[in-house]
Amino acid sequence: MTDLPPGWEWATLGELLLRIEAGKSFSCEPRQANDDEWGIIKVSAMTWGRFREEENKAVPVGVTFDRACEIKPGDILVSRANTEEYVGAPVLVGRCRPRLLLSDKSLRLTPSSHIGRRWLAFLLSSPYVRGEISCRATGTKDSMRNISQDSFKDIRVPVPPILEQHRIVAALESHLSRLDKISHTVERSRIRASMLRRKVLDDAGSRLSDTPWKQLGELLREPLRNGHSARATQDTTGIRTLTLTAVTNNQFIEKNTKLAAADPDRVRHLWLRSGDIFIQRSNTPGLVGSSALYRGPEDWAIFPDLLIRIRVDSSLLPEFVHMMLSTTRAKRYLRSSAKGLAGSMPKIDQGTIERIELPTPPLDVQREFVEFVKAQQEGISRLLGGLEGARSRSGQLRRSLLREAFAGRLLPQDPTDEPALALLARIRAERANQPKPQRARRTKPKESPGASPAESPAASRTEWPDASRTPTTYEQGELL
Repeated sequence: MTDLPPGWEWATLGELLLRIEAGKSFSCEPRQANDDEWGIIKVSAMTWGRFREEENKAVPVGVTFDRACEIKPGDILVSRANTEEYVGAPVLVGRCRPRLLLSDKSLRLTPSSHIGRRWLAFLLSSPYVRGEISCRATGTKDSMRNISQDSFKDIRVPVPPILEQHRIVAALESHLSRLDKISHTVERSRIRASMLRRKVLDDAGSRLSDTPWKQLGELLREPLRNGHSARATQDTTGIRTLTLTAVTNNQFIEKNTKLAAADPDRVRHLWLRSGDIFIQRSNTPGLVGSSALYRGPEDWAIFPDLLIRIRVDSSLLPEFVHMMLSTTRAKRYLRSSAKGLAGSMPKIDQGTIERIELPTPPLDVQREFVEFVKAQQEGISRLLGGLEGARSRSGQLRRSLLREAFAGRLLPQDPTDEPALALLARIRAERANQPKPQRARRTKPKESPGASPAESPAASRTEWPDASRTPTTYEQGELL
């Protein structure tokens, strides 16, 4: 993106901002903070396009922190560290609960008063800026990527006249609100289709209640085995290793693997074989215990430590076992057996998996079961594929709208607008008059049971130097 419409100018993000603030991180309790507790946000609070205040961890009682890091309505937040896809993901905070703090993986941007916050948030979401952040982020392919404040401030962005900024915001909000409604309908339909797919499997499984049931541990061809995790290599050498995504999405493809510096002798028993079943022994509460069946070439990859491999004996079809592990009954058992504090990654062990009870009908009945379920789910799978395509097209349209808006092609230009050059001059004057930043004051909450309300952590908040900047009465539509 090089040519700009008349009246537009190039500037760096740093030239549009008065300051960037980063939070601090410390050991927190592995649970979400209660409403009357202080919490520190996780990167997932900024990942999905809107601020998710529930994505936080509780600050332990007595920990010293800086209350100037409290998040306010109207803040623009950016994830400083995240995966390659989401590093630099921005959100504009609307309503949010009090007593939430920035972490060291989050940045708060304070734009000039001459720049609209919603315009800036849309700009940061545009494909151009997202691409610039991705190029500047450091870190290996398979680790958390990081963007430094200096690299972020150096990104050059197109700046339209102020009236054009307002028109861009109005047009994008109009288009994207309709697109959001369509996306919401698609997502609800996808959830219903997934539930129907599970119901077909559950109903078929209920017909096997009269057959003998045994624990999975009695039906194994060889003992269960955990995988091995090694650091990712920095070049094209190494041993191909599955990622959890391969099992989450049931897609054993190169995209869902990494090259790892594993010792070949140590992993010689971990190579994939057709018919292997894998269970996630650790993940989020909604994914722990998820399984997938591998039907690819032998010795294509190994599997990581967070997966457990199942190889059943000849009395069972791997497809049948995988289907039974995907029933609501099995998933409920695995998730209820997972160990881990609330908010952490729960885990299941091999003993839990060995105790899963499965029906053991004759092989011909298993084949009939598998074919029946496949036939019933085939139409649902086509529907899910169509919905996934609609979701993908929705994302493409969103990116296209943002791309066109910040190239000056979404709306006709008004030649009578004051040029952006005058706007940038006012911003420079504002930046020059900014007071030098003062050292942040750190606060240790009072813990004594007899503390007065004025001494309590909730009551002794530190106000922003300009409290009118982020009043608590802000609504999303007022953040201009």
